[in-house]
Amino acid sequence: MNVAVLIHGGFWRTPYGPDLMAPLAHDLKARGWQPVCLSYRRLGEAGGGWPGTFDDVRDAVAELHDVGADRIAVIGHSAGGHLALWLAAQGVWPLGRPPAVAVALAGVVDLAEADRLGLSGGAAAELVAGDRSRFARASPRERLPLGVRQLLVHGAEDDTVPAAMSEAYAAAARQAGDEVELVVVPGEGHFAPIDPASRCWAEVAARL
Repeated sequence: MNVAVLIHGGFWRTPYGPDLMAPLAHDLKARGWQPVCLSYRRLGEAGGGWPGTFDDVRDAVAELHDVGADRIAVIGHSAGGHLALWLAAQGVWPLGRPPAVAVALAGVVDLAEADRLGLSGGAAAELVAGDRSRFARASPRERLPLGVRQLLVHGAEDDTVPAAMSEAYAAAARQAGDEVELVVVPGEGHFAPIDPASRCWAEVAARL
């Protein structure tokens, strides 16, 4: 069985939830994958942020040991892309091995850069309760090399999370020794990667 772990975005905040990934879950199921949509405590609710948000995604994956997966892909959008890559670096995976691929769709893959840019009103700093020293443990960019194959897909017209963030991350990850593929799709924006009809998602589906 091929299992796709889906992690939603929304800058780690309420009210955004796993329903954002439902269209991709249906598409993946039609392609023969078993989708698993994770949720986590978010900013704006008790326990959200550091470390609760991180604990939740790690603990959820640890529960997959009974699903009998032959291959696991972890796929996240926006803030979920951040969590997907962070999760891939943890080594807490069923079957005693990491995922076959970690996919960041318009991912917030560099918390320090997100903070510098002030994305979503300073969400990156809010995620770590204002303690920016935690970026060293919380940001995929700071955790390189992850030791997991990675796919980054970004719409070139994304005005929420700039594609330049994925471009810079991919260059740094390759330099650190990771296997990373970056696809920047012209004419598509931030939410295109979670639309099964988009060219962004077509790039992901073809590689899966």
